[in-house]
Formats: sequence, C-alpha cells, structure tokens
Amino acid sequence: MSTRDRLLAIDVGTQSVRALVFDRHGTLHARIQSHIEPPYHAPEPGYAEQQASVFWDAIVAACKALHREHPDMGARIAGMALTAQRATSVFLDADDQPIGPAISWLDQRRATEVPALPRLWRTLFAVLGLTGTIDSFQRAAPANWRAAHTPEAHRRTRRAVLLSGYLVHRLTGVWRDSVSAQVGYLPFDYKRRRWASRFDWKWRAVAIARDQLPELVEPGEPLGMLTDGAARALGLAPGLGVFSAGADKACEVLGCGAIDAQTACVSLGTTATINTCRSVYREVTRFVPAYPAAVPGYFTDEIQIYRGFWLVSWFKQEFALDTVDAAAREQRAAEALLDERIAPIGPGSDGLVVLPTWSPGVRIPGPEARGAIIGFTDTHTRAHVYRAILEGLAFALREGRERIEKRTHGPITCLRVSGGGSQSDQAMQILADVFGLPAERAHTHETSGLGAAINTAVGLGWYADHAAAVQAMVHAGAHFVPNPLAIAAYDTIYRDVFRGLYARLKPVFCRIRTTFGTQAD
Repeated sequence: MSTRDRLLAIDVGTQSVRALVFDRHGTLHARIQSHIEPPYHAPEPGYAEQQASVFWDAIVAACKALHREHPDMGARIAGMALTAQRATSVFLDADDQPIGPAISWLDQRRATEVPALPRLWRTLFAVLGLTGTIDSFQRAAPANWRAAHTPEAHRRTRRAVLLSGYLVHRLTGVWRDSVSAQVGYLPFDYKRRRWASRFDWKWRAVAIARDQLPELVEPGEPLGMLTDGAARALGLAPGLGVFSAGADKACEVLGCGAIDAQTACVSLGTTATINTCRSVYREVTRFVPAYPAAVPGYFTDEIQIYRGFWLVSWFKQEFALDTVDAAAREQRAAEALLDERIAPIGPGSDGLVVLPTWSPGVRIPGPEARGAIIGFTDTHTRAHVYRAILEGLAFALREGRERIEKRTHGPITCLRVSGGGSQSDQAMQILADVFGLPAERAHTHETSGLGAAINTAVGLGWYADHAAAVQAMVHAGAHFVPNPLAIAAYDTIYRDVFRGLYARLKPVFCRIRTTFGTQAD
C-alpha cells in the first residue's frame, strides 16, 4: 500500500483552527488546535470582526505543530480539504489583499442605506408579506454595509468572498470555493447550487458583482493544488491536492453520517442546529432556503438556535467561575462537574424553564427576540439554571424537528449528535428524553473535520461515492436510550408550558425592543 494513506482536514472555527489527520476508516490519528485570541474584535457595539490573515496564521501554526508532534505525518498525507465557519465575509483589492478586517458571522451591524429594488420586485414581496424579511436581508449584508458606510473601500473591492474562499486562494492561488460553503448574504441560487441567474433579484439587493465572486466546485471535486509557498508554510508536499468540502455545519452533518431524511444531525455547538439531508430541495421555514449539503445534489433542512451552546459558555462565565476554577484544579472539564451537580435534579428543573431565544433567528424568532428564564422560586439553585438551559435547548430543537417533519411529511427516527455539547452525558440523556428517541454520539467529536476528510477520500477515488465513504468512515459512538418516565414528564412540559411560550411573550419582547432598541442600534 502507498505510504500516502492519511487525509488532512483543516477545520477553521471562530475560536480556533484544528489540523486533523484521518485514515480511510475515519479514525482520527492526530489533532492539533491553534487558538484564536481574541476570537473577534468589537470596535463598536454590535461589531464582530477579525483580520483574515489571523485565520491563515492559525492554519500555519497548527500544521507546524502537527509536524513537530508527528514528524512522519507530512509524507503520509494523500490529500486535504478545508471546512470553515459560515457567513464570514472577506473583501480584497486588485492585489488580492484584504481591505479591512473580515466581517464575522457574529456581526450585528446593519446598513443604514441599501440598494433600491425595482418596483415589480417590491410589489411582489409586499404581496407575499416579505417586505420586512427582504429589508432585513439587505441591511444585514456586509457588502451593503460597506457600500453605505465605507464607500471608498467598497469602490476598491475586486473580490468579495467568504472566509473559506479566501483561505482556498491562500492554499491554491485560485479563486474557487465549495458550493456547499455558500451560506451567507450572497446572490446564490440555493436550489440550483450555483450563483444566481443574471435576472435574479439578489443582484439588485446586494452590492456585489458577478466577477467579484469565486468559481464554485461541488464537494469531492478538486479545488486545485497547494502552491509552493503554501506547501512550504504548511510543511506539506507541493502540488498536494486540495478538495472541495463545505461549510462547517454541512461537513458536520456528513461526518455524523446523517445523509438520509430519517436521520437527524443535532449539533450542540455555539449555534445549535437540527438538520436532515435529502436530494429534494424543500424550504422547511417559508422563504428560508435549504442549504447545499456537503454531498453533490443534496440539501440540508436546517433549524437554528442561534445562541445554542453559547448559553453554556455564558452561564459558566457569568455564574459558575468557581466551578470552572474547581474543574481546572482537578484537571477536569467544567461541564463534567456541572453534569454531576444536575444529575439529582428531575426532569423540568423543578419548574424552571428557559426560552433560549437570546438572539433573533432567520424569520423565526423575529427581530424582537429576547430570551427568558421563568418559574423561579426560592428553592432554585445555579444547578437548576444550568439544567434548565440544557432542557430549553432540547425543547427548541424538538420544535425544529416537528417543523421539519410537518413540512417534509416524513418522520425523524434517529438522532446523531455532535458538537462540543455532545460530550456532556447529561445533555445527551436530556436530548434523548425530550425527543423520545435514542441519541447516538458520533464516534469522534471532530465531525466537521471528518466530513471534510470524507470528501477528500471521495475526491481521491478511495470510495465510489459519498454513501460508500460514509459507510466506511462513520461509526457509532455512545448510545443514550430515553427513559419512559422522563419522556412523559418532558412531553407534558413541552406541550403545556414550552410550546407557545414565545408567542405569549412576544408582545413583551416587542415593547422591550421599542423601549431599548436592539444591540445593533
């Protein structure tokens, strides 16, 4: 067998970059993490930005550390792929140099002026009740903010790409990106998996020209080869093949093996999501597109809780620093100690309920979104709040499941769970109990990286297609069986308390927004 029997996946997150090495069976052989500190800068309220070169430097640092720890690994790499955070925008000049920092997916700034749409489109959107949605889309588009607020920089822009496209160019010297990475405020045709036709309204809605965008490549196809300069920087062979993979969430779904409509990938990450994958394009939320999967011709039906397991980080920072310190002294994860403290508390956290709508979603929840914790009594402790957060996220994901099932007329019968939160046994058990379904943890928590590696394996011809690669490279992890008594308790809480809670609180949230404005304001 050739000594080139390893696959390199680069996973570019918000807080770190990971260099991951897998074999053809999906086994993780090496993992190097390079942290990004701080994850972003906020020069003004609502801003979230980072120098694009910081991500490249983190890739270089991770690969150098990989070679230090595994000196023989570079010679064994057969191919590589990159997966990255979605919707982080990079704008470059004619010399391919970034013009200002990358605008992060976390950014909340809004354009005060946006391109005017033709009257015909405005009338159609008004009839469909979409005027507010389209206006929100236009004001959230980074290109429109730049056109309105930094016009000179906007005029100098030669390239408008997502972070993944910028990094692919640093690797290969060509302006290409994965079809599956195009999730953002771009003139993209999600149904046809390509840039929108020249007659599409998005070209009038967003201040981006067609020649500023990269060429799109389907997952598993080659993007190019490592340039000599990139190869030297990363310690890899010049000419090494770089293959198209997709955005982090798309690769996560693939890395969980959730490539049929009955299997849901639940991601307990910073943004919590529930996804199913199918070959038919269908919008499970009206006028919100299905995203391109990391499999050619497939789409993911996605429901997001924007501030998902971010809530756990928020809770630890604001209310549990002593627990974090105690865990560090014991050389344990803080979540492990928190799991122990919530284990004696029964389903429902003794009547404490968290509504995890800390931030607006895509149409649902709306721009007035606020979170809520209700049901406090003098018996509740921090442990109750923590458990209620886990339960609130599980309830919100169950709502997403029901929306997907209603729209697609098909049941979800299996849960594959990934993301940092999946390492918590209590979170896994709560999810199984709230859904009333067995919940299976992925065999590796590096599922986004595994999805990228699967695309590399297909691109190298190691497997005939993605289904064959998934069968060989994705394996079952820990299995959590729902408790019948807990199922009944959670079903009552969900139906009688949680479901409809947002609708009941919405008028209050709207009054708060009127009084205090939004973070972006």
